[in-house]
Amino acid sequence: MTARGAVTQQVQDRLAFAEDVARRAGVLALRYFRERDVLVVETKGQQDVVSRADREVEDLIRGALAERFPNDGFIGEETGGDGSYASGPVWVVDPIDGTQCFLSGLPTWCVSIGLMVDGGIAAGVIVDPCSEECFVGAVGGGAACNGRPIAPADVADFRSGLTEVGFSFRVPKAPTVSFIDRLIDSGGIYHRSGSGALGLAHVAAGRYVAYIEGHMNSWDSFAGAALVLAAGGWINDLTANDGVTGGAIVMASGRRLAEQFYALAGEAGYDLPEPPPEFAR
Repeated sequence: MTARGAVTQQVQDRLAFAEDVARRAGVLALRYFRERDVLVVETKGQQDVVSRADREVEDLIRGALAERFPNDGFIGEETGGDGSYASGPVWVVDPIDGTQCFLSGLPTWCVSIGLMVDGGIAAGVIVDPCSEECFVGAVGGGAACNGRPIAPADVADFRSGLTEVGFSFRVPKAPTVSFIDRLIDSGGIYHRSGSGALGLAHVAAGRYVAYIEGHMNSWDSFAGAALVLAAGGWINDLTANDGVTGGAIVMASGRRLAEQFYALAGEAGYDLPEPPPEFAR
């Protein structure tokens, strides 16, 4: 999946507002992070927890977006969705991506706000309050971190940097284990931060050469996907096969590494989508 087209005024207006909202949400989340010992934590499922912080940060985001853009759709990790997502602008939000890290006192979590337009990923904002970084990007319009342009790593092999490997209990563990084994054999180094959204932002910024996870939900991945595309990188199509509501495997990298990356993931046994047309068959 590659970026195409110009950025419309509709997207520009929403992205500017989303940046402000994400920064405000980051301030609230950081306050809870510093007071996390008093938070009541609930378990939603394996590898899935939620706290008052998640809910209140999402309420802030959803309320602000609904007030400014009352006709836009919304999908949130904590409050769910509100209708059809095939047309018009739709916000896709994870108030605190990396909740387990957040609750454990680790600084690898973020606020993630993605925007779809007419069923396609259009823009994203990711705020990392602990590092005081704000990643902003619109597909076709470039990406930046704290106002400075960013780009994926322009490398052709895994030996040239770190690869983040995420894991989800929603898919078998064998491909992940196999991928790490093959990555090491190829001279690469694997890393896991605990926040998939932040991992994708780091691919967009060239800090990771690649990111892979067997399954991510749309609220975890769409903002980061927008950043990767906006920055000029490659990511598989996350909207295909009901990816908006059902999630998908996520693979992101710079363009020179993409085909080799796809092949290695296939060898490891991941359930991959059809290769994009630009890859050799």
